[in-house]
Amino acid sequence: MNNSILSILKKGIWIYFFLLIFEGAIRRWLLPNLSNPILLIRDVLSFFLLIIALRNNYNPNNRLVTIIFCVGLISIFTALFFGHGNLLVALFGARILMIQFPMLFLIGHVLNRQDVISMGKIILWIAIPMAILITVQFYSPQNAWINKGIGENIDGAGFSGANGYFRPPGTFSFTSGNVNFFSLVSCVVLYFWLKPKKINKYLLFASSLALIVAIPTSISRSLFFQFIISILFFIWVKISQPGFIKNITHLLTAFFVILILAINVNLIDNQVNTLIQRFDNAERSEGGIEGTIVNRFLGGLLYSFQSVDDQHIFFGYGIGMGTNVGSKLLTGELKFLISEGEWGRIFGEIGMILGLTFIFIRVYMSFNYLNESIKYLKKDDPFPWMLMSSGFIILSQQQLSQPTNLGFFVLIGGLVLATLKKEENELQ
Repeated sequence: MNNSILSILKKGIWIYFFLLIFEGAIRRWLLPNLSNPILLIRDVLSFFLLIIALRNNYNPNNRLVTIIFCVGLISIFTALFFGHGNLLVALFGARILMIQFPMLFLIGHVLNRQDVISMGKIILWIAIPMAILITVQFYSPQNAWINKGIGENIDGAGFSGANGYFRPPGTFSFTSGNVNFFSLVSCVVLYFWLKPKKINKYLLFASSLALIVAIPTSISRSLFFQFIISILFFIWVKISQPGFIKNITHLLTAFFVILILAINVNLIDNQVNTLIQRFDNAERSEGGIEGTIVNRFLGGLLYSFQSVDDQHIFFGYGIGMGTNVGSKLLTGELKFLISEGEWGRIFGEIGMILGLTFIFIRVYMSFNYLNESIKYLKKDDPFPWMLMSSGFIILSQQQLSQPTNLGFFVLIGGLVLATLKKEENELQ
């Protein structure tokens, strides 16, 4: 492999990463008039990186990529002949399968372990100002510039929270981007607590404080539960190590000190009360913890089959119809035309046969990578395991119709693959 080509691909992946983090800020604050074209910028970048890789015989040779690409291609034709019949909507939906899914494997193919560690450190650096930003957004009214919505939307980018406060989006176009980002931060922070010699201790403490501030400030139950899952993955690692009680006591003491510091300077007192109120509101509207876990974390499997009628059960209503862009193009309005849940959207868009194929591959990837990461734990390498504490749910049932969610699906999946590569197989 030509080193210059490899360098181009790596730089392209880094650009993809920074666009994912700051694309919403560009669309909201810097270039609002170009908001719609910028929405596709990561797709264009991914397409060119895949073409470069293909022309230089460096495309990820993986049967899953081939299968999903074929599913996407077939879905375009089924959408045109048996579904909504709109080519632009079909192409927009198919890009998930034909461009972004291969991009996930390209990231895993190109990056090596050191690249992932370097990106992890950058993520922790970004977490600090991001926590400050969402705190300012939390206390600012929705009509403030810092809460400005996409394009010329002055109604605000926040989403309903509790106690009169809105869930802040950070630099993203929607609050789900902020949740995805700090879910990734929790994986990386806890990994470096396992391997503290790999990072500056001041950065580790500062980013840990940022995470603790971000969890209640986000007013997100999803982020709270994701952090708990990452903690459980962390404890699993510690249990297998000698001196478990001593090590876990040190970690909990450090987090306790950071938490006390945050509370004593009134950093998160109001946010914590708001998050508690958010849980109370959800208890009444969604049936408590059971409703949250079943509907959010298990992907709504029990209800996904209801998203398609008997007439469209085989081919669906057409790929892309379940996205916001598809909704806008087909009806002129932003609304869920199929299902808010991911698996329901997949069934509704491409039918049972293709839909089950895509879902099976996603679930297979989640369990396979989790199993592989366990093998690395035996080598005292917890990085893929900690990434999978967030990646397992994201890979299996993350909502991909929203571009930022799709970007984190691609990024985290690619980072997991990169950490699972054997050192001797990594390119120099």
